[in-house]
Amino acid sequence: MIERIAAYRADPPRAAGDGRAVGGRDPGATHYAGIIRGAGMIRRHGAALRAALMLADLVSAVGLFVLVAGLRFGGQEWERVLGQTTGFTWLTAAAYGAAWVLVLWLRGLYRLRARWSIRREAVDIVTAAGLLAIATFAFLFLFRLSDVSRLFLIVLFPTQAIFTLGTRVLLRRLFAWARLRRENGRYVLVVGTGPAAQAFADRIEAHPALGLRVIGHLTGPSASLGVSGPPAVTRPVLGSVEEVEEVLHANVVDEVAICLAASDRALVEPVTQVCEAEGKVVRIPMDVVGMPPEHGIVEDFDGQLVVSYVYGPDRALALLFKRGLDIVLSGAALVLLSPVILALAAWVTVVDGSPVIFRQTRVGLHGRTFTLLKFRTMVREAEALREELEHLNEVEGRAFKLTSDPRLTVTGRFLRRTSLDELPQFWNVLRGEMSLVGPRPPLPAEVASYDLWHRRRLSMKPGVTGLWQVEGRREAVFDRWVQMDLEYIDRWSLWLDLMIMLRTIPAVLAQQGR
Repeated sequence: MIERIAAYRADPPRAAGDGRAVGGRDPGATHYAGIIRGAGMIRRHGAALRAALMLADLVSAVGLFVLVAGLRFGGQEWERVLGQTTGFTWLTAAAYGAAWVLVLWLRGLYRLRARWSIRREAVDIVTAAGLLAIATFAFLFLFRLSDVSRLFLIVLFPTQAIFTLGTRVLLRRLFAWARLRRENGRYVLVVGTGPAAQAFADRIEAHPALGLRVIGHLTGPSASLGVSGPPAVTRPVLGSVEEVEEVLHANVVDEVAICLAASDRALVEPVTQVCEAEGKVVRIPMDVVGMPPEHGIVEDFDGQLVVSYVYGPDRALALLFKRGLDIVLSGAALVLLSPVILALAAWVTVVDGSPVIFRQTRVGLHGRTFTLLKFRTMVREAEALREELEHLNEVEGRAFKLTSDPRLTVTGRFLRRTSLDELPQFWNVLRGEMSLVGPRPPLPAEVASYDLWHRRRLSMKPGVTGLWQVEGRREAVFDRWVQMDLEYIDRWSLWLDLMIMLRTIPAVLAQQGR
């Protein structure tokens, strides 16, 4: 990276249209090898909100149907009345809910808009309610269901429109508030300090519901050489483009937006390569760089074409479902295993004394640090004694492990062998710091000594179990651990997670823990 930038400074590229190739190709080419996806960037980051809207619309429609029917016909009488006229009761309510969601979908109300407004949302919802009302009355007329109360329907549809608008506005406000407050939102580093970089950063922050935050900018060579004038940004300048690796390592960065001046376009490729090695998402506004993507995806973001390079799992709904499984399964595990957890806590207290829980700082998704929880398995001064045992390390590389660690207590040996010491990590999963399945969570000292290619293992949340645990638990070479983590990231699917969880059970029962 440094050599490429040094060569750039010695021979800076000429102005746009000079025929120089970016990434071995003519930057003036007009052919787009990528796939154009309308509002793709917004759609990816809004997957959770879109799913929440659909679920809320379905549940509210069914609930409102039952409520209005109960008020119209009284108590449980609505079931008898609807049963006599349609032959169904709750099935009718469910069908109504599904029909309402379908009409909203056909009206485009699940396509997350760059410029959302309450007025536009209200118009679309009222239109959807009108269409559903027309379809319903037409259905009743065609099938001669004259006994269905027209008053019930006249009350239902306007109430549905008002209720849906209210719940949607509330959900959007809650999502925007949560995205702004939560520490694990997605953080964006903007490479460039010119007007285009400032405009793109402003565009990102104009949509807080996406959960994207600009942490700062890197100056390009043109800015430091005085070619493009003084930096126009109002956010922190974290360094220069030559320091991109250091800035990525010192900060939590999920995405990198490359908004360099046209005269600096030769740096796009080396910066992208660094981001690729670390598993970062790269965004390049087309009107800034003017380069056709080789393997990227051309997306529309608030009316601006952006080339996106995603290095890692990018199936938004599948990742959302993975998080849902984490919440459900970890919550269930904490409840169902609470007697075991309390018994183990009492055992450690009586035999080994306090503290019962061992807390240790680990590194998670894209460098986020968190406190990992485990039952204490070692003597209290274990961390201080580690340096004396470094020469006994059984792992070749940037990790430390001993099969017969002298710091282990008698209770700790049993807990380690049975993997019961890891039960408190379900709390880390529930909090969103870990996943049930993922790469092994490293220590900050390990991460600090990583080679560049090692850092891509941080592009997914660490897991309680993983490919490394079921295939390489006895592996003594650190690089092989990393290769298994990267293999998991590259192959990731919900099916793979399920297979790993199923394979973890016999590994635990065989007491293979170390």
